[in-house]
Amino acid sequence: MPSQDGSAPLAIETRGLGKRYGDVLAVDDLDLAIDAGVVYGFLGPNGSGKTTTMRMLTTLTRPTSGEAFVAGTPITDRDGVIDHLGYLPESPPVFEELTARENLHYVASLHDIPRAEASERIESYLERFDLVDAADRRVEGYSKGMRQKLGLVQAVLHEPEVIFLDEPTSGLDPRAARTVKDLVAELSEHDVTIFLSTHILSVVEELADLVGVLHEGALVAEGTPAELTRRAERDESTSLERAFLDLTEDHDDEPIDREEVPT
Repeated sequence: MPSQDGSAPLAIETRGLGKRYGDVLAVDDLDLAIDAGVVYGFLGPNGSGKTTTMRMLTTLTRPTSGEAFVAGTPITDRDGVIDHLGYLPESPPVFEELTARENLHYVASLHDIPRAEASERIESYLERFDLVDAADRRVEGYSKGMRQKLGLVQAVLHEPEVIFLDEPTSGLDPRAARTVKDLVAELSEHDVTIFLSTHILSVVEELADLVGVLHEGALVAEGTPAELTRRAERDESTSLERAFLDLTEDHDDEPIDREEVPT
């Protein structure tokens, strides 16, 4: 549906979106307006409501208040939304008894991608993420990093308009992490919207066009990385990390990763 001003639909839009679990308010009155092609960095301490927000936007959790739209389609219309989005959760949803190639062909079939076209895309991504040699091995023997790469390919295989990524470089070595970042930048250039949640602030600084900071379920700040950094100019060591800590100061014991650490 069109945005409130009558213009073309936003890639992601929320209006007063909220989620309550009993007495706990996980997400509070969230308003977002994200254009197509934007890489949106979604930051917040553990327990701030980031994952709950992503689960609502990907139709996996029902909100208790407000409304939201992905590619102009209300999230209450799960069938209408699902082909427009891709989702990589922190723990990739893979079938361990299947091989990587079988997992990807299964995902392709769910999105009605013709077999020949699916095979071409799958081979291209397997090569790009250095999974060719392991493609016909069962996923149960994969490392965390290999599962992460497979999960990302599953999320982008059907060429969705909006992609939600939760810690996409977790468990990856520097070379694989670079491949992920290059893919995000490439997709954004083709008007694909990336909703990126991560604790690795260097990834956000490099890739994000816009950053939102969630604190105790509420959006406490939004702007470009440079704009948020300027909010922390009270000392000489200005950075997105300093801005994050200022905006969530009662969570200053949370770990903040500046760089990827391979596992």
